Amino acid sequence: MEAEGSKSRLERDYVYIKDKPLDKMSQHVGKDVRPYSPTVSINTTQQWEKELMEDPKNRLALSALSSNDAKAVLTQRSATIANTQNFNIKVELEGAPITNQRSSGRCWLFAATNVFRVAIMKRYNLKEFELSQAYLFYWDKLEKANYFLEQIVDTVDEDLEGRLIQTLLGGPVGDGGQWDMVANLVEKYGLVPQSLYPDSFNASSSGTMTSILTTKLREYALELRQLGSRSSNTKESLGAAKKKMMREIHLILTLMLGPPPNPDKDMTWEFYDKDEKFQSFTTTPLKFAGELSSQASIKANSGTNIHDLFSLVNDPRNKYRQLLSVSRLGNIVGMRPVRYVNVDMTTMKTACISMLRSNIPIFFGSDVGKFSDRTSGIMDTDLIDYELGFNTRLGLSKAHRLMTHESAMTHAMVLTAVHVVDKKPVRWRVQNSWGETSGSKGWFVMSDRWMDEFVYQAVVDPRFVSKEVQDVLRQKPKMLPLWDPMGALA
Repeated sequence: MEAEGSKSRLERDYVYIKDKPLDKMSQHVGKDVRPYSPTVSINTTQQWEKELMEDPKNRLALSALSSNDAKAVLTQRSATIANTQNFNIKVELEGAPITNQRSSGRCWLFAATNVFRVAIMKRYNLKEFELSQAYLFYWDKLEKANYFLEQIVDTVDEDLEGRLIQTLLGGPVGDGGQWDMVANLVEKYGLVPQSLYPDSFNASSSGTMTSILTTKLREYALELRQLGSRSSNTKESLGAAKKKMMREIHLILTLMLGPPPNPDKDMTWEFYDKDEKFQSFTTTPLKFAGELSSQASIKANSGTNIHDLFSLVNDPRNKYRQLLSVSRLGNIVGMRPVRYVNVDMTTMKTACISMLRSNIPIFFGSDVGKFSDRTSGIMDTDLIDYELGFNTRLGLSKAHRLMTHESAMTHAMVLTAVHVVDKKPVRWRVQNSWGETSGSKGWFVMSDRWMDEFVYQAVVDPRFVSKEVQDVLRQKPKMLPLWDPMGALA
């Protein structure tokens, strides 16, 4: 049951896409109120169809919508004209080339490495550069498998049919992730230029590999639960069984992705800088990642230490200036959990604008499939007019979309510019990881209204938020259940 304060907050924050209240139930029912029936009446549907087809507008809609993609039919030309790639605040170096995650769910790794690479490009005077997403992907898969098996060992007394175990089994080693997870990977394994560990087939098309790993991990989960149910088995015996399982997971990953560079061993990176001068640099993956915190890199990156960044989120279901976390969500055992500082959108956008003014790109998470078009690269709540086609509106607020699992963070991208008019943001420039054939040669544009409704996260430098917001990181987090929408992995 909702607390009274929470209810009034939700009513206050209830935002409609079209800024109109939902129709009252009485308007739907009309004056012809008949006895309630739990079944669908054929006679009633025939009457509805007769009345529907009497309207010429509906006959036109039938012709258009039954033969074409509804989104294409209902796309508003005014929105495509308004969302131009022109911005008055833009980072000096956005990073190139446009990356392509292909048929994989690695957007979070691409977004993160697209942020990291800017500091490296400035440091080494590079025209184009990519970090190896596949390197982090390899270690993430291995660590997630271990994390999953540890959760199974820890929950051996839980009901197999219960929601927790079923949620764990639902996606033990998916491609997605979060900012804190990539921070863990970089801290433990470092970074590698893409030229030293390029994508294999299974990195760029990960479905088969993930399916094999998922099947094996579910098999292992049942084995560990069976072993754990025997009183004679100690945690050490479970650990021995798990070690054997992890060796098999390692075998599958190594054969499908290829052996990765050793985090502690030297690698030699050879490249031409943007002045066409040959350069050769020998270091380890861990030292290479540590360079991001060097004084030279921090200076090149406008004073920002990449390793200090943290996540702001906007979750209107929960109190603002509150630390949130998700139970049993992570990738590396014993390292940082997923943490979110919950703030209002004004706080989030103010921090983002300040970062862009300081030439720092921003990792952000959103529900990319809503009111967006992949071909044009436009994300705008006015882009698709569903009311025009169906005479009904999609009227849920951001809070209610989260409550009903209608929306969640599904994709991570990078902000590199914003257009501000009268001190208010109008549209934002987005670097995606779907290749140059999507959007405007890989670049998307997001209206500020779309940001309000469908952006949930922005990773920011603590310098650009108030001390009160920074202090939230010291709170004991409110733990959300694993199945909460804020536990979705981009």
